[in-house]
Amino acid sequence: MNQEKPHVLVIDGMALLFRSFFATAMSGNYFKNAKGIPTNAVQGFARHVLAAQNLMQPTHIAICWDKGARTFRNDLYDGYKANRPKPAEELIPQFDMAQDLSEHLGWTNFGIVGMEADDTIASITHKWQEDARFTIVSGDKDLLQLLHPSTEIAFTKKGFTIYDVYNEARFLEEYGISPLLFPDVKAFMGDSSDGYAGVKGIGPKTALQLVQTYGSVEKVIESLHLLKAGQKAKIETDLQMLQLSKELATIRRDVPIEAELDHLLVKDIPSTKLDYLYDNGYTILARQLQNQQ
Repeated sequence: MNQEKPHVLVIDGMALLFRSFFATAMSGNYFKNAKGIPTNAVQGFARHVLAAQNLMQPTHIAICWDKGARTFRNDLYDGYKANRPKPAEELIPQFDMAQDLSEHLGWTNFGIVGMEADDTIASITHKWQEDARFTIVSGDKDLLQLLHPSTEIAFTKKGFTIYDVYNEARFLEEYGISPLLFPDVKAFMGDSSDGYAGVKGIGPKTALQLVQTYGSVEKVIESLHLLKAGQKAKIETDLQMLQLSKELATIRRDVPIEAELDHLLVKDIPSTKLDYLYDNGYTILARQLQNQQ
C-alpha cells in the first residue's frame, strides 16, 4: 500500500530562504543578531519548514540548496539568469547560516556545486521513487515536470500554511500533457526570469497547443511542414534557441545523492539545541520551539 511507504518532505531551501527574506525585508525588519548580522531569512526558512512538517507529517525530510553562483546552465548559455539582480547584501551571509542551522536542527542538507537546487530535488525523488512518496515544497513552477504517481508539489501561497498542491492527475487535467513534456512547453515560450528566450512570438497558449498536438520539441520540429506558415517561420528562425531553451528548462535527475533513505528520518529537536538558537540570535525560532515542547 502506498500509504505505508515513507513520506519524504523535500524542501527547496533557496525558495523558502528568498521568500522569508522578502517577507520581512520590505518593512526593514532584518532581526539582526548580537553581531549585527541579519537573521530574518534564516529564521523564516526554519519556521516555514517546521510549519510544513507539522502540516504534512512526513517521516523523512531533505533540504536542497544551490551551491555557488554558476551552474552547468551558465556554461551552456551565458545569458542564463544573467538579468537577475544580485542578492541583497543582508541576505548573502544567511545562505551559509541557513545550512548550518538546518544541520543543527537535524535536517539533512543536499547541494552539489554546478547544479541547482531543482536538480538535487529531482535526483532525490528519482532515486527513491519506488521506495517512498514525496511532497516537494517550493514556489518554483519549473518543478511541475517532476510530478509522478509518487511525487506531489506543494507550492507556497500565503504565510506558512497555505499551499497550492499539484499531483499528476491535476496536472494532466489542466495541461493535457505528461509532466515530462513541461520543459518542451517552456522551451517554446521561454522564461524571462531565467533569461532564455524560447521562440520569439510564441506565447504560453500556443506553446502548450503545439506540445499537446505534436509532443516534444523534437516531434514539433519533425512536423514543421504541418504547421501554419507563420508558426513554421518563427520556429525556423529561432531553432537553435528553441533547442537550447529545452536543455535549460529540463531539470537533471542524475545528480549523485550520497545518502541512504534512513539518513533523512525526522528526529525530535532536543531542547539542548535552544542554547545554540539563543546564542546565534534566532530568538523567534527558539521561542516557537520552546512553546512546542
